[in-house]
Amino acid sequence: MKYSDDEYDENLNKSKAIVFSILCGATTAFVSSYNSDASCIFIAILIGSLIALKIDGIHHVVTLITFLLIFFLLGIPEINFIALLIASIGAFIDEVGNDNLKLYSKSKFLKYFFDYRFAMKIAILILAIFGFLYLETFIYFILFEISYEFSGFLFKKLNN
Repeated sequence: MKYSDDEYDENLNKSKAIVFSILCGATTAFVSSYNSDASCIFIAILIGSLIALKIDGIHHVVTLITFLLIFFLLGIPEINFIALLIASIGAFIDEVGNDNLKLYSKSKFLKYFFDYRFAMKIAILILAIFGFLYLETFIYFILFEISYEFSGFLFKKLNN
């Protein structure tokens, strides 16, 4: 999604953004259909983004539609409601804080915290520690986050 966002926001290239958003929606739907922890995390991100009104471009809408179509087609695994609620709160906090200049001006810590979306990381860690998610899920989530950041780095390198 990061690459799609950057294509849309930085390059103003809706076509490429949509192609990457379809890939994002399809891969997250596939993983979510076969793994309840992934399902919990990706649905939480979806809920947090929706509530924070961060689905703000055609590429986000295409990702959402692609995700939902494939997810419902492949099937929905059983999801723990408490885990989904806690992860959704973490995602919502991250969405509200990310790119929030008012919060960023208060301290460098808040800028760093929300730039790297630590609320969700903390929520997933807590859910793993208390057994709502597998501990490996937290590790996979951190690897997912690293790849997200790498995608932003790669985008900047390829566009300079």
